[in-house]
Amino acid sequence: MRILAIGDVVGTVGCEFLRSRLPRVKRDEKIDLVAANGENSAAGNGITPESARYLFSSGVDIITGGNHSFRRREIFGMYEESPFLLRPANYPSKTTPGRGYTLYDMGRIQVGIINLLGCTYMESLENPFDAADRIIREMETRIIIVDFHAEATSEKLALAYYLDGRVSAIFGTHTHVQTADEKILSKGTGYITDVGMTGPEVSVLGVEPELVIRKFREKLPVRFENACGSCRMDGIIFDIDEKSGSTISLKRIQIR
Repeated sequence: MRILAIGDVVGTVGCEFLRSRLPRVKRDEKIDLVAANGENSAAGNGITPESARYLFSSGVDIITGGNHSFRRREIFGMYEESPFLLRPANYPSKTTPGRGYTLYDMGRIQVGIINLLGCTYMESLENPFDAADRIIREMETRIIIVDFHAEATSEKLALAYYLDGRVSAIFGTHTHVQTADEKILSKGTGYITDVGMTGPEVSVLGVEPELVIRKFREKLPVRFENACGSCRMDGIIFDIDEKSGSTISLKRIQIR
């Protein structure tokens, strides 16, 4: 089974670029399942029903989220309605809309997808290590992939070693910069610290550079706006053995 994980889709321009490139990538690479982080797919920031539906109709099977998942209240109802629109699983279950993990039925096998948020320099939530333990115990499937939306590279790598052999693959999101450390760990879990970003290349994490420069120099509030121009789509392809659930190969991609 070949699973494509796509880095954080930024704004309208990122959504449109994904739609223009994803069908060919799926065909050429023989992709079976597509997961994309969509927490910033709306214009400005956050995710809306419109941007979520746009990603689904563009060929994304699972949308994952992160610390911006709840910036737009209009998405709350869709979190309850759609089993394939995820938010981080370690938010409080009693007060948070939606779900943080799901099973995607491929016919011959079910694929588990877990979305987690890091706690280092991020929200004070349930420990993601404990949340992963809890969810994996509930999932009766050999293939499980994890989107770990986290700031610290050490936290991402530590979780990967902790879950090695218990999940098929872990891809990091949030920092919008693709790392070059893709690997298969000793017990068969595929890993990359950050899968990257889908959006404008001439930007600071998808935002107009001049606005971010002003923020750093003047230290005053600045209203960020998404950049425009040429784009790229960052991702990673995990080739997973259906019998063992292990990653047998992986390939980092940048599509322009």
